[in-house]
Amino acid sequence: MCCGNDSSGSVDITQGREVLPGNVKPTHYAVELEPSFETFKYDGTVTIDLAVVKNSTTVAVNLIDIDIKEVSLEYNGSSHSPTDSSHDEETQTITWTFEETIPEDTQASLTIKFQGFLNDNMAGFYRSSYKDEEGNIKYMATTQMEPTDARRALPCFDQPDLKATWDVTLICDKNLTALSNMDVKEEKELDNGKKSVSFNRSPKMSTYLLAFIVGDLRFVENNDFRVPIRVYATPGSEHHGLFSAELAAKTLEFYDKTFDYPYPLPKMDMVAIPDFSAGAMENWGLVTYRVVDLLYDEKTAALDRKQRIAEVVQHELAHQWFGNLVTMDFWEGLWLNEGFATWMSWYSGNKFYPQWKVWESYVTDSYAGALGLDGLRSSHPIEVPVKKVSEINQIFDSISYLKGSSILRMISVYLGEDVFLEGVRRYLRKHAYGNTQTGDLWAALSDASGKHVESDMATWTKKIGYPVITVEEQGSKLHLTQNRYLRTADVKPEEDETLWPIFLGLRTKSGIADNLTFKTRDTTIELDDPEFYKLNANHTGVYRTLYPPERLAKLGQAADLLSVEDRAGLLGDAGALATSGYQKTSGLLDLLVGLKNEKEYIVWSEVASRIGNIKAAWLFEPKEVFKGFRGLQKDLFAPIAHEIGWDFKPEDSDILQQLKALTFGQAGYGGDEEVVAAAKEMFKKFADGDVDAINPNIRTPVYHIVLQHGDNDGEKEWDIIHNVYLNGRTSDQRNGALRALGRSENAENIQKTLDICLNGEVKEQDIYQPISGLRAHAAGTEALWAWTQKNWDTLVKKLPPGLSMLGGVVSTCTGGFTSEESIANIEKFFEDKSQKGFDRSLAQSLDGIRAKAAWVKRDADDVKAWLKAKGYTSAEKL
Repeated sequence: MCCGNDSSGSVDITQGREVLPGNVKPTHYAVELEPSFETFKYDGTVTIDLAVVKNSTTVAVNLIDIDIKEVSLEYNGSSHSPTDSSHDEETQTITWTFEETIPEDTQASLTIKFQGFLNDNMAGFYRSSYKDEEGNIKYMATTQMEPTDARRALPCFDQPDLKATWDVTLICDKNLTALSNMDVKEEKELDNGKKSVSFNRSPKMSTYLLAFIVGDLRFVENNDFRVPIRVYATPGSEHHGLFSAELAAKTLEFYDKTFDYPYPLPKMDMVAIPDFSAGAMENWGLVTYRVVDLLYDEKTAALDRKQRIAEVVQHELAHQWFGNLVTMDFWEGLWLNEGFATWMSWYSGNKFYPQWKVWESYVTDSYAGALGLDGLRSSHPIEVPVKKVSEINQIFDSISYLKGSSILRMISVYLGEDVFLEGVRRYLRKHAYGNTQTGDLWAALSDASGKHVESDMATWTKKIGYPVITVEEQGSKLHLTQNRYLRTADVKPEEDETLWPIFLGLRTKSGIADNLTFKTRDTTIELDDPEFYKLNANHTGVYRTLYPPERLAKLGQAADLLSVEDRAGLLGDAGALATSGYQKTSGLLDLLVGLKNEKEYIVWSEVASRIGNIKAAWLFEPKEVFKGFRGLQKDLFAPIAHEIGWDFKPEDSDILQQLKALTFGQAGYGGDEEVVAAAKEMFKKFADGDVDAINPNIRTPVYHIVLQHGDNDGEKEWDIIHNVYLNGRTSDQRNGALRALGRSENAENIQKTLDICLNGEVKEQDIYQPISGLRAHAAGTEALWAWTQKNWDTLVKKLPPGLSMLGGVVSTCTGGFTSEESIANIEKFFEDKSQKGFDRSLAQSLDGIRAKAAWVKRDADDVKAWLKAKGYTSAEKL
């Protein structure tokens, strides 16, 4: 950064961040684009109106892979061409130098003619392919700008704090649909058989929310809200958008009232994109989705698909206010967008679908996911310092989304939901069309509640990790001590200096005391009746609780005094504390066995998760031990599976359907003969042509069971399921089949699963699906890592490190191992390779392996003894 009146250079180092210099700021963009599906190139012109902040001879903008054709700068009635240009690939900027000084307080306009490439990396302005009903490959052009790929679509000031208005014009074949954030202002036919579609001016918004789409699209429309809502899809599948269109209408109306701020755009379009790297993207007024996260076929899809679509749609629509209307000033505030949208999707889901009991499932879903990642040394604070572009994609993870939403849930319970939402309304009104930092949200919540929210919450957003609260019973008193929790059980003194504000949520027979808090290392509280108590009622506090073994056993038998969230959360805590050595694994296993009379789906779901985690850690232990875990799995789940059955009836509640699917699958994975036989029978009918032989709710477990128990480890079954992937009726069916393929332990099937990942059969966005199944068994885990090493260069090419997918694939391909030896092997492979774009994912994967290795080393004998004592293994085979 230079001193004086002249500001030059491509970036400004502000707070350690690489940002544009700030000598000029954009106020408006007028962009025209003409994509070609023959050359996959597009011609573009953008005129950017600038406010000149200080005397300058340079203008710098962001760009990647853009070919600049012509540049001119106009101000004070004259036009100027640059005398020099400097392109910096590292900072993704180009700086133009002009001969004359551009005076401060001047209004200028920068016009750039350029050419771009419709890439196939799902970033910027890119091409997405699909097959039409005749099997022909077709293309559409679409966008994904978040976080920093607007610069890949056009030269721009690509920072969230540099908001501007936009006029967009798209030129395309007259038979194609053109969409952008706003509604159409004018459409006119051109002489060459094309048309020009101009859209109305947008509100001020960040570049990452810009969107435009050109393609052969069809739509369904819902007009129950005050602005039209359309769901677009490729021809023939648009009718599957009816559920999402109706849900969007109800959700926008609900958010209008909840936020007391009307949705400000004239329409809402939601589009199913065949190639899409994330789940969805909240572009203002033009939300894009993976096909399976928008289109719903109630005849062929499972209930969990409907729940997933509802969650994603309501998440993206919450962003229209929280993120789009009010935006974080830089990417370390990402959690303000994602944490709130996640919380809001659960809040609205609870209002819309009370039968789903979403706050119960929250404990085993978002909350569990947050505590899982944040229990690793390689986690990061919610407000993670971001300096370089390459670091941004890696924070789109469970911390920003799930821990962010969990601390919002914690503070909403502490303040009360009504007070919390009043604070949100004040925040939105004050900062509409602007940018904020975390402290602005805390200030609004403090204003609404009269409490010092920031002093309570700053620790939660700025510090890594969370505590475990150790409970010591002293008659009618409880002595509580907080310490940093790590899954690897090796907390160093310098890592245990944070003292978190703890919202105790003490449950007793007389109710819940929500107002009890402490911020010190330890504290003592008095109980009226020490016979029964539980900390962290409903598990709204972000911490683990370590009870004395006798108390944990009592709580395990006190189902009538505990909520469903309490019972599931107890299991989650017990599992995490066994993993990290605070408790013996045998104690966790006893707790699981003691739940045989449990009736609630969410608790059984957590039981399945605990067994799954143990099996994953013991994956490479003697087969007899692994077989013993399957026997336990069978004994726990088969009785309830047989009791409630696996026939799905119209009168079944949604929760009962979920319980039937869960117990059927778990009993089958444990080898229950009746369930395995039923799965094989259903699968045979399906293979013989009865497409409805398998209820959608148990399609996945049936696939897994027949691959596990079929002849020769599912050799023939693999081919049948692979055919479903190739020719299934819906994307949901095809994806379900693709995810299942890796479950076969047959060596030939493992190789076939790996082969389809890179031979063009599987889209890059879906590579993670078949390989994730391979982690279910030791043979697949080892084969997957060998394949990763052999094909590393190809993977990097298909999944560029600058994008988000490579980190996920690295985690999947490495994370299945369980030993220190495997860590050394993985580290050796990556030591001479650039880890740019996935270093955080790799570190988290290795931490996870360390935790499993330490767990097994510590409790292997304890587990063997327990399995032997319960009759699940014999001493001779151990």
